[in-house]
Amino acid sequence: MTLVPYQGDLLARTREWTNLHDDELRRRAVQAAGEKDVAALVSLTTAYLAHSGGSGVLTSPRTVEAYALGTRQFVEYATRQAVNLLRPGRHDAQSYVNQMLADGRKPAGVQLKVAAAGCLYRALRWAGATEADPFRDARVPKDRTSGLVKRPPYTEDELADVIDVADVHAKFLVFLTAHAGLRISEALALAWDDLDEAARRIQVRSGKGRKARTVAMSTSLARAARHYRALFGPGGPDHADGKRTTPGTQVFRYASVMTARYHLEKAFRAAGVGFRGFHPGRKYAGTRLLQQVKDFGRVAAHLGHESVDTTRKGYAALAVDDLKDDLSGW
Repeated sequence: MTLVPYQGDLLARTREWTNLHDDELRRRAVQAAGEKDVAALVSLTTAYLAHSGGSGVLTSPRTVEAYALGTRQFVEYATRQAVNLLRPGRHDAQSYVNQMLADGRKPAGVQLKVAAAGCLYRALRWAGATEADPFRDARVPKDRTSGLVKRPPYTEDELADVIDVADVHAKFLVFLTAHAGLRISEALALAWDDLDEAARRIQVRSGKGRKARTVAMSTSLARAARHYRALFGPGGPDHADGKRTTPGTQVFRYASVMTARYHLEKAFRAAGVGFRGFHPGRKYAGTRLLQQVKDFGRVAAHLGHESVDTTRKGYAALAVDDLKDDLSGW
């Protein structure tokens, strides 16, 4: 009988490699790279990320998933192109970049794949399997197109149409992303104690980079929150089985992004609106708020951006004639 290592959390997955003696760690890493063993190399990369990465075992599940996918795709490419992972040629990394660009991938997406492949090589060096660092000099061209142009926000009419037909869960989730500007992970992590409808405040405890922040509610969001709490909050009726919920539970019944996507896609489809993901809701919040306050700093704080440049480049823009009224009478 073969024992399968527990995969429940990052620490357990990391120990599969860190518990090895240095010589055995190196041997297994060399073997995995030589055989282009996708599963083993993804496991090694994840272990390195959780052990020596910037966030360690607190690395978000979505980051772990993205790096695992990127590692898998690079190893598959290396297999097709007969790339020696331990002794890559000096053109191999840039060839991988160029192939992705030629296949139509956008520069931003290519950059993510390069980051994952670079992490694989940091993991191999960490394990003592190689000194190679092929992606150190790899170049990905910058995408000069604004994020608002590439992936525009939902319009006022689109959101209104969706809210008209959405069920209570989906409607509240739309308000959280499009008015509070929450990331989907932040919305799904909310607990009942994080909502203060009377003060119109939301406490985000699991923001990006584990940063907490307080977010103001719009009038419509506060109203939706009160209605939602009356139906599903602590002590309120439960539509599914007539039972009452208990204090301290999560706000949403579903915790996975895939399940949330399913419910929102259903609502958007019923409204005849194309679902483009959760971020266009955040971009709606950023764009509309900027039009009102005309302050990128305040909008960045609302969206939870560490840098105002992030807000300016992809989430909010002033109208091209924004200064028209200010210049009248000159």
